[in-house]
Amino acid sequence: MIGAHVSYPDRVGFGRRDLDATPEELIADVIYQIGAIKGVAAAAGTTVRYVKPHGALYNRIAYDARQGQAVIDGIKAVDPSLILMGLANAPILDLARRSGLAVVAEAFADRAYTPKGELVSRREAGSVLHDEKKIADRMVQLAREGTLEAIDGSTIRVEAQSICVHGDSPGAVAIAQEIRRRFEAEGIVIRSFADKA
Repeated sequence: MIGAHVSYPDRVGFGRRDLDATPEELIADVIYQIGAIKGVAAAAGTTVRYVKPHGALYNRIAYDARQGQAVIDGIKAVDPSLILMGLANAPILDLARRSGLAVVAEAFADRAYTPKGELVSRREAGSVLHDEKKIADRMVQLAREGTLEAIDGSTIRVEAQSICVHGDSPGAVAIAQEIRRRFEAEGIVIRSFADKA
């Protein structure tokens, strides 16, 4: 399934630097980026089905209703049938639902969580996970129990329908393969989240 991975206009920082964009600027950026990928998808004979904000924008709108609403408004201006993917348990999901969008809550396989259920900043030690076997154990726990271990060892509840493995993480392919192998061994069914939205 094809998704639009919209971000702040921050090419040098790979979209990982926070910007204090106005709602108007953000709506325009979201419309432009979704429109561009929709054009590429159409040329390839397929369609865009969801939007997942990237990097700093993803983290900011998880809790910032002003910028979150701007992203929602940009999505709705292009195609209100698009699904918004966002951080599990974050307020953005309820805001999007109230605005009429279908949502999918996402968990991160290769990232550490704070006890509050937020992602640990990449600037902190231990924020990115690398051991594919331990990561697969965590994702089995998530699928079976709806919980994860936070960076301090506490257990947090995470209601998610999708799992992300960052493609730019070293070992990303091995991590994804190990999660799939473990899910299949455990009888956990993997399917498109569009079937649920």
